[in-house]
Order: sequence, then C-alpha cells, then structure tokens
Amino acid sequence: MPMQLRLYNTLTRAKDPLTPANPERVTLYVCGPTVYDRAHIGNARPAVVFDLLRRVLGHIYGAKHVLYARNITDIDDKIIAKAGTAPIDQLTRHYEDLYLADMAALGVTPPDLAPHATTSIPAMISMITTLIQKGHAYEAESHVLFETATDPNYGHLSRRPLEDMIAGARVEIAPYKRAPQDFVLWKPSTPDQPGWDSPWGRGRPGWHIECSAMIAETLGTTIDIHGGGLDLQFPHHENECAQSACAHDGAPLAQIWMHNGFLTMSGDTKMSKSLGNVITVEALLAQGWTGPVLRLALLSAHYRQPLDWSEKLLTETKARLDRWTRALANTAPSTPPPALLEALADDLNTPQALAALSAALKTDPAAAAAGLALLGITRPQAKTPDSKIDAQIAARTAARAARNWAESDRIRDALLEQGILLEDTPGGTTWRKA
Repeated sequence: MPMQLRLYNTLTRAKDPLTPANPERVTLYVCGPTVYDRAHIGNARPAVVFDLLRRVLGHIYGAKHVLYARNITDIDDKIIAKAGTAPIDQLTRHYEDLYLADMAALGVTPPDLAPHATTSIPAMISMITTLIQKGHAYEAESHVLFETATDPNYGHLSRRPLEDMIAGARVEIAPYKRAPQDFVLWKPSTPDQPGWDSPWGRGRPGWHIECSAMIAETLGTTIDIHGGGLDLQFPHHENECAQSACAHDGAPLAQIWMHNGFLTMSGDTKMSKSLGNVITVEALLAQGWTGPVLRLALLSAHYRQPLDWSEKLLTETKARLDRWTRALANTAPSTPPPALLEALADDLNTPQALAALSAALKTDPAAAAAGLALLGITRPQAKTPDSKIDAQIAARTAARAARNWAESDRIRDALLEQGILLEDTPGGTTWRKA
C-alpha cells in the first residue's frame, strides 16, 4: 500500500489525504509563468515547491503514473506592451527559453505537459460558448463576461467578503459589467494587437479562462491537485473554480488546492516586480551561487510560510550544503530515510525533512544521499567539452533561424532532460550542467 500523503487544502482549510481518482494517473497542474521578463527568485519558489511535490508523488505512485502540467501564458497585456512592434512569438519564446534554463539550474525538471495559451484558443472559445449557452456568461460591448451571481459557490475558495472581491487585485471596474465582480472571458483586440476570430469578433482571451480551458484539454474535468502562489488564490483561482464548475455541471476543478507563501525582503515586504525589490535567478547565478544552493534555500522553510531572502540565508545554506557534500563524497544512494519520507508526506514539511537528512548523515550516509536526491538537490558537475551537445545546439540554432519552433523546442527539451541548460545570449547559445 503506498505511503499516505496529506496536503493542506486551501479549499477545506485542513490537511487532507490525497486520494487520486486514478492512482495510475495522478494529475497535477500548476500555474506557470507569463513570459515577458526574466524570472526572479520569488517566481522560482512555486516551480521548486511543486517540482518537489511531483518527485514525492513519483516516489509514492511511480513516476510514470504522475501527469504534471505547467502552462505558459504567452498572450497577455504585459506581453503586448513589452513587445511593442516586435513579433510577440519571438519575445515569448525568448523568455520561455530563459525561464526553463533558470528553473533547470535550480533542479526543476520540465513538466510532462506545457500547454501554451496561444495554442489552446479553440478550447477557450469552446468553454466560453458553453458558459454562454448555460446562462453563466453574457456579451457586452464586444466583451464576454462571466456572471458571478449565477454561481452560488462563488468565493468558496478564497472565502472573501463581496466587498473585498470587488476591491481585490486585478478586478476591473467597467460600465458594461452587470456586477463589478464579473470578470472578462473574452475581450476585443485592436488591429495592431494579437487577436483570434471568435463568435464575438476578433479578440483574445481573458486571463482566467486560459487555465480552466488548458486543464480540461490536457488533464480532464476534475484533477487531483492544483497549485500556485498565494497571490493567485484570488481572483485567478477563485475564477477558475467558478467557470470550470459552471461549464461542467458542478464538477469541481480540483480536489486539492495548494498555495505557496511569498518570498520577502527585509522581513515583511513581499518580493514583487511592482515594488522593484526583486533579484533574478540569472543575477544570483552570476554572483556565484549555485543552483543546488538556491534550491536548498527555497526549501529551507515550509512552503506555506513566508521566506525572507537574504545574503545570510544563502551563506548559511551554502555552508550546510558544503558539509553534506563532503560527508557524502563517493557515497552511493540507497533508499531515503523513513523520517524524511514521513516529513514530506506531512504536507511537504521540508524543515523536518532536512533535519531528518542531517540525522541520517551520521547513521546511514547512503540513505542521506538518497534523501538529497529525492529533494532534487544534486552535486554540481563541471562543464566539459562535448561535440554531441555542440552539434545539437547547432541544429537548434538552424531550426530557430528557419522559425521551426517545434524542432527548436524538441532539441531544447531533450537537452534539459539530460541536465543540459541552454541560454541564448547576444553572442550565441551557451550551455552548462546543473
């Protein structure tokens, strides 16, 4: 019988046992990046946390029985503004490549599925059409909006008063809405903006419908786990819950909802681009901090708690990892310590898991080495010349020049699976190992 995993469920406000609908197809979806800029270390926290969850699920159910999807938002007003007159697909692919390379440096393996918003437009149009037909959405001034009053359960995820919902982040007040909390499913595009033909005119999807449609298209109506940062709980995940349930006759979008806490700077200020207090993964790597050190630092606090990011944290983490690396030199891994597994099964309690790993170093180094591997923390490897890798990079460069994005992505993903990280620079493409 597999180990019982208990996860804190935002929906129930309790640790719930995970009971997959199908243990041979455990489904996990995490909201991925909007690709218009470099990822900062706060953006990396959900990627690392849910990569660890995926590893734990694989340990319990078998990696081949876990289906993990993380989307790419490649159409968004911020992307349009950043691109200006340049082709948007070039901008988004550039930043997607950089995101994947940065995350791989932190030991984050690519998801099984990476649906892109721009390739799932037909699924979004289909879901919006269904919502209109079922009386949950309406057209107004070339927009289509979800009517929140038609969902009696609206607000059950975030449990916010209506006044807070109206005043909440990214809730747009507009005269064409029947109620202020109604949200956009489809909006018109001007001639100079990206757009797709639809029954409601040329336009593009709203932010919230994207994930609901991509989940239904790739994983099914109801998934086992949906994850993301705490900032997505409202309005994004609340709106996902509403539109998906209404489109699917009340079926819940996910059984368990998980949200990781923020990274802070100076103890109480959330790290965010809008506040201008971010530090990118790229900058941290350039400063000499290795991917394993950054990953271990991100896992040093419980994922639901805030984590204060500082030089002190990194220095202490490096010293800790250096001690472990010396102690485990030439040690072949066996099986992870039971105490470490128990800690991870208890809502990914990484502080307790790391304490169990430290204890195992003194009594069973082989088990400690296995625990470190399960946490996704590897020992750095030096780069050595490799003609095969160079040939693949050359093939990818040729594919990109020919705008053969599918082949370019295939080569990049194949190298990522081998632990080879690519980074496109003005001087060409470079590579390194995690």
